[in-house]
Amino acid sequence: MFDISRMDLMWVSFYSMGAMALAALLIYIARYKMPYRLVSILLSIVAWLLLIFSFITMILVLGGSNHA
Repeated sequence: MFDISRMDLMWVSFYSMGAMALAALLIYIARYKMPYRLVSILLSIVAWLLLIFSFITMILVLGGSNHA
């Protein structure tokens, strides 16, 4: 589907999984460890943006590559 090598797809999937893990960590910190409400909301927004970014980049991985 995309003109990207399989090794590059591997790296994109690693970045996407790392962004998902970082988003989960930020949500945990925002919900259970952060006493300040404003900072908690900002952390949650950053986490959701990371999660959306990781979903979009995972489309590259699921779409596959044109290389045989």
